[in-house]
Formats: sequence, C-alpha cells, structure tokens
Amino acid sequence: MIKVCALSELDNRKPFAATVDDVDVVLVREGERVHALADLCSHAAVSLSEGEVSRKGIECWLHGSCFDLETGKPSSPPASEPVDVYAVDIRDGDVFVDVTVTTN
Repeated sequence: MIKVCALSELDNRKPFAATVDDVDVVLVREGERVHALADLCSHAAVSLSEGEVSRKGIECWLHGSCFDLETGKPSSPPASEPVDVYAVDIRDGDVFVDVTVTTN
C-alpha cells in the first residue's frame, strides 16, 4: 500500500488522478469511502479522470462508456471490457492504494 493523498484532498464524487508505482489511477470519493480504478478507458484508451461521476459510475468523456466504481465493469457501450479496480485503505485520514491487488 502506497500513500496517495489525504482523504481531505478528495472532493465527493469528483475524479482525482494519481500515479501509484507508475500506474495511472483515478480515485473517486463517496463519503468516507474511496474507489481506485485504472485511469484508462478500456474502449478508447483515454483518461477516465477527465470524465464525470454519475449514479452508474465513472463516465468516459470521449464516447460515454460508464464503469462501475466497485467492479470496473462497463454498464454502457461502447466499452465491453472492465477496467482494473485496486485495493484502497484509509488510515489516519490518508488514502493508500495497492496497484498489485485488483479487486475485480
């Protein structure tokens, strides 16, 4: 687990781009919970952190594919492949991510 940021740096339901061990990730805070996904759309290879978060997940800004924050699975086309979801731990107000452990 590598410290990425303080929980207070994350706005609720706003994507936050980070690099962990040379892996680009997007963090999304939902209250006191944080999700970490690969910051690369499986359809168009563009950054998901530039998209928006909706009820359905994080939406790719280019073609509108939406990825579930918990599973990384696409809930809308054109993407058909999931993105990696990484282990997150919140300790003492800091957010830690382990990109060697995928949870999907």
